[in-house]
Amino acid sequence: MLLALDISTSITGISIIDDSGNIIYCSSVDLRKYKNFFTKCENIKSAITNLKKDYVITQIFIEQPFMFFNSGGSSAKTMSALQRFNGVVSWICYSLFAIEPQYLTAGQARKEVGLKIPRGHKAKPVVLKFVLDNDPSFSVQYTKHGNPKPSSFDRADSWIIAKAGWLRWKKSKSLNQS
Repeated sequence: MLLALDISTSITGISIIDDSGNIIYCSSVDLRKYKNFFTKCENIKSAITNLKKDYVITQIFIEQPFMFFNSGGSSAKTMSALQRFNGVVSWICYSLFAIEPQYLTAGQARKEVGLKIPRGHKAKPVVLKFVLDNDPSFSVQYTKHGNPKPSSFDRADSWIIAKAGWLRWKKSKSLNQS
């Protein structure tokens, strides 16, 4: 089974996909109420440790955080915090599973699953619609105003990472067999 993470210091999406390509777990860990960096790390460690009890993980794919600035994007402080958090969560995964995580950018993962973000559109709603259109078991909770709850977007992002990671694993497996 493959573990996929969309790491964020606010909400981290977590998906598990089986060897047949079926998403068997898709959830998120809401870290917004924790202000302390290490408390956030402990909460993620606890969530991943609990998954280890129920699933035999053989591959780990993590969305690589942004490496460059774009207008209207994150500040250097935010990007630095995300890089640091991503590194800690990567280490947690490695220490728990003895598996070196593989990294995909959001763009690489979307391309791998055949998702193109139209110019001028925000990625998160397009990703969520793609996942809803391609996985009938994926459910979304809505706010009282009819908008998807924020965790839905992070779960959808981890779903994309899981499917992309599985497709890469499947390709490499078939190359190794030929």
